[in-house]
Amino acid sequence: MTQPPHNATTLLLKYLLLLAVLLTLGACSNTRYLQDNQRLYTSSKVDVKGDILNSEKQDLRSALSSKSLMTQQPNKKLLNTRIKVWLYNQKYNEKKSNWFWNVVLSKRNLEEPVIYDTLKSKESVDRMTSYLRNQGFFYATVSYSTETKHRKTSATYLVNTGRNFVIDKITYTVPDTALLALVKANERLSLIKKGMAYKSATLSSERERLTRIIKDAGYYKFNRDAIEYSVDTLNKALFRNTLNPFEGFVNIFNENKGREKPTMDVEVKIKNPEDSTVWQLYHIGKIYAYPDYPLNTSPNDSTFKQDTRKFITIRSRQEILRPKILSKSILLRPGETYSLQGYNNTVNKLYDIGIWQFVTLQYKERKDTANTLDAYVFLTPRRRQELGTNLEVSNSSDYLLGSGISLNYRHINLNKTATQLGMTLNTGLELIRNPSPGGWELQSKQFGGEVSLTWPRFALPFNIRQSNRSNVKTRLSMGANYLSRVDKFNINSINVSYGYDWNESAYKRWIVRPVTLNYVGVTLDPTFEDSTVEPNPYLRRSFEPAFIGGESVSYIFSNNDLLHQRHYTYFRINIEESGLYLNGINSLLNAVSNKKTNLETLTKVNISNFVKIEADYRHFWKIGPHSSIATRLYAGVGIPYSFSQVLPYVRQFTAGGPNSIRAWRLRTLGPGVYKDSSANAQIFPDQTGDMKLEGNVEYRFDLLRMFGGTINLKGATFLDMGNIWMIKKDPDRPGSEFQFSNLYRDLAVGTGAGLRLDFSFFLIRLDWGIPLKVPYFTGDKNGWYISQWNLGDREWRKQNITWNVAIGYPF
Repeated sequence: MTQPPHNATTLLLKYLLLLAVLLTLGACSNTRYLQDNQRLYTSSKVDVKGDILNSEKQDLRSALSSKSLMTQQPNKKLLNTRIKVWLYNQKYNEKKSNWFWNVVLSKRNLEEPVIYDTLKSKESVDRMTSYLRNQGFFYATVSYSTETKHRKTSATYLVNTGRNFVIDKITYTVPDTALLALVKANERLSLIKKGMAYKSATLSSERERLTRIIKDAGYYKFNRDAIEYSVDTLNKALFRNTLNPFEGFVNIFNENKGREKPTMDVEVKIKNPEDSTVWQLYHIGKIYAYPDYPLNTSPNDSTFKQDTRKFITIRSRQEILRPKILSKSILLRPGETYSLQGYNNTVNKLYDIGIWQFVTLQYKERKDTANTLDAYVFLTPRRRQELGTNLEVSNSSDYLLGSGISLNYRHINLNKTATQLGMTLNTGLELIRNPSPGGWELQSKQFGGEVSLTWPRFALPFNIRQSNRSNVKTRLSMGANYLSRVDKFNINSINVSYGYDWNESAYKRWIVRPVTLNYVGVTLDPTFEDSTVEPNPYLRRSFEPAFIGGESVSYIFSNNDLLHQRHYTYFRINIEESGLYLNGINSLLNAVSNKKTNLETLTKVNISNFVKIEADYRHFWKIGPHSSIATRLYAGVGIPYSFSQVLPYVRQFTAGGPNSIRAWRLRTLGPGVYKDSSANAQIFPDQTGDMKLEGNVEYRFDLLRMFGGTINLKGATFLDMGNIWMIKKDPDRPGSEFQFSNLYRDLAVGTGAGLRLDFSFFLIRLDWGIPLKVPYFTGDKNGWYISQWNLGDREWRKQNITWNVAIGYPF
């Protein structure tokens, strides 16, 4: 992005200076308002010692420092200051009040000073000791010490874990032989294993796993409380059905201290129900579906019409979905064994269809048939059609007024088959002010549209078996666009794609496009072509017609859910091929016309033949409630084949910009050590390559909440590295080809900081980047650029510091 105006830069520097002053003041003493017997609680730490791994010590430190165990938490620091405490004092002790302070001193930005309390430290010691014993550290000791200076107190909790018990033998006592067989059949997936350290949380998780397995096998009334544990370290069943079975019995295990690893045996017991001899299997009876069920209505309402089908009975006032499709979407069948997984799959499938706002599945036990459940599926439909309009008004450096309007139409249940139809029409104009006649002049016009169809299944001429968990979508989209720049060029484009999306599991997704086609036709004004396009390589390639047709496959893994709150992973790999089936059509037309014509001669556009592979790996760590670390590794390569010598322009890689290496402007970095210093490069930056490597690390943290918490101001620091390269040597761009021996020299490295305004529904990001390592810098053999920094020089800052404004996070 280009540099912001000088006035905007000056204003931003003033605000940053004001923020720095506030942080400096926040570093000052916050103890002046304390009473004589009070001490400000400033810091705490946990010192863990014991015969365990360093990684285990780190996990224990994190757990013992939590609010549930360490009952008194010191005031938080921001940039090494207790700014929120200082702001609290400004409001309630200094009584600051004007328009500026009213904005800054919102409740979310204040934090009351924490006064150190000895009783809470003693309570924390008791909680930590109990927690450690629940983790199998039955010899653990916890104490604390404090240090006070200048009316500020810090606490250190001293933890000695001792040795923890490990599980030696697991046995099962299950009087019900059917349940015993079920449990033993799934024993390989048990969370309790020989040789693992004892943890009460593991036993609790194993109880939940067994409950799911048993209920999923048809035991509808099974209760988790029927599962008990007995733990034996002295060949005696001392403890039974307790969350903390060793509380008060620590001395019993002292004779185990001489062992290298004290062990215990775990006995898993599953009791029979009190009102019968064994647990009972349940089966599905009748299935009733209510596809247009209003809220607060009785299922026995006489106004429902009943339609009895092979598998389900439909009760409705009007037909919302064809009975055959509704029956296939309800993944239950009469006579089947009750299954917890069947319940979940059915609810998810009905939601995935997209035509219902609420889905409720209830089971009712039949009175006339033992161990039989009737299923009631209550469905509240959404609005079938949606119509929207978007109006945009803008201006830019090359036009004074731009306007655009788009119409969007969506039908979510076409022909009562749950097929979604989407249509979009858009048009726009750009006007400039012509000073000589004193009027407005049309600079460009654009209009286009797209039609798409989405089916909630595989649309294939043959049947394919699919998992009940998969959310299958078949998508067909067709679009066209026309852009006319007055006295310069006309561009017509047509695109078609057909493919499938589905979820292999909760974390794995596939996107397969067996057919993609993109045709771009260009007509240039002769004067514009001779005077502007031909002398400029960037424009010449930009206006080349393109015919890209092929197929693509994407695999996505993402485990961002409630089970991975501390850290999660995102991974995507995409493979695209172009030219294979178009070459087949070309050969067919050649054969039919006796080599007189083919696809390329008819369209006057060459077919692009290439294979492109991209991999994107991201990992995110949450560090406390107000900060996180985000990382990304990206690699991509495109290889032309057959008669194609280069990748099409629209498929080449670029580097730099707000979502890449932010110390460089968009399309200005690379390839390799090459730097384009021509005048055209200043107007039309256009560096592209055949491959790309990139890595990013970003530390994100909260700063302030403003306007009652509706807007959050966040900060970030980052490190970006990478570049683009050509696979083959390019005589016009020396040093642009990839050579593994020169990889370190070719890598660009940049750093910087940024601010984010988070409005919840969208985020505005401002980043500034500065280069650390410049591939084309010759002053250092490896390109390190820090020695050239001259932050006090305005012209140097203008040439080397890059500002980026964008919507959303970079990754």
